[in-house]
Order: sequence, then structure tokens, then C-alpha cells
Amino acid sequence: MAQNGWTPINVFTLEEFLSVAVDAAKKAGELIRNGFYQTKHVEHKSQVDLVTETDKACEDLIFNHLKQHFPSHKFIGEETTAACGVTELTDEPTWIVDPLDGTTNFVHGFPFVCVSIGLTLGKVPTVGVVYNPIIDELFTGIEGKGAFLNGKPIKVSSQSELVKSPLATGAGTKRDKLTVDTCTNKINSLLFKVRSLRMSGSCALNLCGIACGRLDLFYELGYGGPWDVAGGALIVKEAGGVLFDPSGADFDITSQRIAASNPLLKDAFIEALQQSK
Repeated sequence: MAQNGWTPINVFTLEEFLSVAVDAAKKAGELIRNGFYQTKHVEHKSQVDLVTETDKACEDLIFNHLKQHFPSHKFIGEETTAACGVTELTDEPTWIVDPLDGTTNFVHGFPFVCVSIGLTLGKVPTVGVVYNPIIDELFTGIEGKGAFLNGKPIKVSSQSELVKSPLATGAGTKRDKLTVDTCTNKINSLLFKVRSLRMSGSCALNLCGIACGRLDLFYELGYGGPWDVAGGALIVKEAGGVLFDPSGADFDITSQRIAASNPLLKDAFIEALQQSK
């Protein structure tokens, strides 16, 4: 039985769920890797939010692969179900997929892109896979079993001082003056309290950066949806990290608000975030 009290049906183990998800991520990764060096056909969801043929092809591939193995499960994907307004998360086993996180990076040939796949059981992230096919880094996690990078265990950093901590965040996809001013004012305040700032364009990979100790602090407001965090959130938790709402409240996978750090930095980070409003 999984630690959240949900018993896998049809005697599938969490390891089997992970294995199928890894296979799907690697197959999609091949598409991304091939498309990365070719001319892209780009559509605009908004002024700065992009989608390509590769996003759509990867999501189709991932969902077809997962549905072959788990036809009774629910599915939420950025380019299909979410585009049709279907994002309700239930207690049923649900695969939450971002087929290509970092699409703008992909379009511009910046190698910070990934496939993100998360499985929730009882609304709790239970299996996570994040794969960057350009630099061939595979992050994985299973609830209660730890987090791994290319098969080797990873842990969050042991840094305890904000001033020595690199911070990652994102600017979101809205460019109205109020949103931009709020974003830049918050960053301006935080820059006086942390070591440096990173804005690398992938929520999922930023979470994995926390998990493996490359980053100490991460927050983002107004990202696309649960597909951006479902895989990475589980990996952070299994690497010993903490997830929370930037306000200090509990993390809600459906809220489009997330912060992550190691446990030693959490309280100071929340205080800094609250003071940066």
C-alpha cells in the first residue's frame, strides 16, 4: 500500500508505474532531441507562451503509451485536456503530463527543456519523472523510496543561510503592467537577501535543481498548471526538500503557486517572500 493510503489496483506496484512513465518520457525525449536541432513551427498561446508541433506530438505519444498500460486511469495534459478546460483533479489515479516544459527554450535552442510526468493517487503526487533529453538527465522519484538522477540517489542541499543561496524563479506568461511590476518588485526585494538569481525557463527542472542541491530556493507564481509541478514536486519531497505556498501555507498542486527549498531555509525563505510583497 502506498503511504497515502491508496492501494494500486490490478496489483501494479509503484515501481511498475515508474518504469512505464520512464519509458514514455524517453520516447518523448527522442522527439524533443530530434526536433531541437530543426526548424520549429511555433504557435502563440499568448504574447510569450508558445507551443510547437513537438509539444503536441510528445503529449500524444506519452498518453498513448500510458493508456496502453493503464486504460482506466485519468489523464491531465497541458496541450490536450487542459486546452479543453479539463483540469479537475480527482482521487482517481491520474497522470499529469507536461510533454515539453521549457517550450520557449526549445524554440530558441536553449537546452533547458524536459518531459514532466507525475502520477497522483488520492490527489497526492506519488510517482515523478522529469527528463531532459538534450543533456540526458533523468530525475525520478517514488513516494517513500527516494529521488534519483540517472539512477543515483540525490538530496537537497544543507545550506542554512539565505545570503549564500541561489534563487530560481520565473516571470510567468502575462505581460500586463501590474503583473510585471509585482514580479520585478518581488525579485528586487529578494535580491538583497540571496546570493544570486536564476530564471531558466522550466518549472519542472527548477524543482529538480532543488532536489539535487544545484539550487537552494525556488518559487513561482502563475505558472501554467499542475503539469508544471506534478513530477518535480514528488522528486523534491523524496530528496528531503519541502514544498509550500509562497505565503507560507501548505502547497496545493492545483493553485499555480509554489515554493521549494531545503528544510533549513524554509522559515527564512517564507519570511523573505512575505516581506517582498
